[in-house]
Amino acid sequence: MTKKITFKVQNGGLLRGEARVAGDKSMSHRSIMLGSLAEGVTHVTGFLEAEDALATLQAFRDMGVEIERTGDGCVTIHGVGKHGLKAPQAPLYLGNSGTSMRLLSGLLAGQAFNSVLTGDESLSKRPMKRVTEPLAQMGADIKTTEKGTAPLEITGRAGQLTGIDYVMPMASAQVKSCLLLAGMYAQGETKVTEPAPTRDHTERMLTGFGYPVSVNKNQASITANGRLTAMTIDVPSDISSAAFFLVGASIAPNSDVLLKHVGINPTRTGVIDILRLMGANIEILNEHTVGGEPVADLHVTSCQLKGIEIPEHLVPLAIDEFPVLFIAAACAEGETRLTGAEELRVKESDRIQVMADGLQILGVNAQPTSDGMIIQGGEIGGGTVESHGDHRIAMAFAIAGLRAIAPITILDCANVNTSFPEFKELATNLGLQLSSEED
Repeated sequence: MTKKITFKVQNGGLLRGEARVAGDKSMSHRSIMLGSLAEGVTHVTGFLEAEDALATLQAFRDMGVEIERTGDGCVTIHGVGKHGLKAPQAPLYLGNSGTSMRLLSGLLAGQAFNSVLTGDESLSKRPMKRVTEPLAQMGADIKTTEKGTAPLEITGRAGQLTGIDYVMPMASAQVKSCLLLAGMYAQGETKVTEPAPTRDHTERMLTGFGYPVSVNKNQASITANGRLTAMTIDVPSDISSAAFFLVGASIAPNSDVLLKHVGINPTRTGVIDILRLMGANIEILNEHTVGGEPVADLHVTSCQLKGIEIPEHLVPLAIDEFPVLFIAAACAEGETRLTGAEELRVKESDRIQVMADGLQILGVNAQPTSDGMIIQGGEIGGGTVESHGDHRIAMAFAIAGLRAIAPITILDCANVNTSFPEFKELATNLGLQLSSEED
């Protein structure tokens, strides 16, 4: 039985100092997957030592890959080659990680063995048809529940997948990545066209491993004619984790924070663009490239944010950061309006409804819509809010304490450890008055 963790935040305070937040989760997942399929030994530094990424690591160990980790973000993967995975002896348990489940479904569809993917209660409610339906068009055999959710029973169809030309109905990096990984095992060419740009870590990392992938505007294509060659990967800090401190330092008067070695991949920087449109003081310093990924230090100081209409083209580039952006909007002068973000309703929780409920409890005028929210900036009060086991909701309301006029209690915060286990320590070191209690 997982322990219940409650966050308690004293109102007020400011953030000062410098920090290096945890490694990028998207890249940590992909480094394990592609390193396992590579020929040779891949060395990873900056790996995110959190439950989601570790679920991916364990899944590949369960498929016969030797992976060593020293616990300080250093991982050594002894690749088995593209066709070297072995049948797991039991279902692969992926905890809370939607990335693991969706990407692995594509990767395992073309193997010579059968597999079953399972997850925790939250993951078992998340929609998987968005990957299983296009995979079925490629010839994959994947059974789900009647609702289209996990467990996923995958019958390996080695040599029987066929490439497709797939136009995605909704922008999703996970769906794109799933189909590209399946395309590595399919006859002919697999093309994926997306309606709006999404994170491109899979394409960049495939290229880094020497596997040919073609990217032309909003279309990526791949064939089975390629091999992966081991490489060294330095995973930058996760901008999704940095976002909590970008918002916190923006809203808390007299704050001044330097966040080191943050990944600023252009498909991920929507949070910076949106905050700057709201008037945030964010400087991008020391820009350089590490393993094909752009990296920089981010310097942020406090300011009075202004409400805006969030441009829809930025929505897919900031999809994971909206819980904390809603907190920014609650502290801004005037109205902030978000549209085009239906995807938020099928994350770890319905992030539109859960954030609106919590903001209303704290006295904020926040009206949910089918695809977003309308927030009138003003005063944040105190109270007890429910995170519904969603780590980003929990951390967002913790940051809200910086501008609240009374303490905030946040229930059901155990899943913060699945994605950002250092959050509490980093936040308190920078000045957030946060404590936690276990039941």
